Amino acid sequence: RQHEMQLTQYALTAFQELEELDLFGPRDVQQRGGVVLFNSSEVHPHDLGTFLDREAIAIRTGHHCNMPVMRLLGVSATARASFYIYNTEDEVDLLVDALKDSLRYFVHGPNRDR
Repeated sequence: RQHEMQLTQYALTAFQELEELDLFGPRDVQQRGGVVLFNSSEVHPHDLGTFLDREAIAIRTGHHCNMPVMRLLGVSATARASFYIYNTEDEVDLLVDALKDSLRYFVHGPNRDR
């Protein structure tokens, strides 16, 4: 559990670089599991998931069989990254970098310089 909390805190801090994303859930890692639920007003979660999949990064997208929460959040779907004992800070960094690339791709177009 300690590793999960440390990694989740690291991820929540790293995700602050992604101003285009809305994060859901408590900021206190003692009150949450190793999951970061997020959404972009500009890019559909399924598009983010497809882009990340091509970078060999697995996330979950959709309504996660939890439509009441989606209604409460006011969204039709979200993206979700999950962390556990087998994940590392380097993997969080790869995820954040890939999310930056995917947001740039979908918002500014595929031919824009990185």
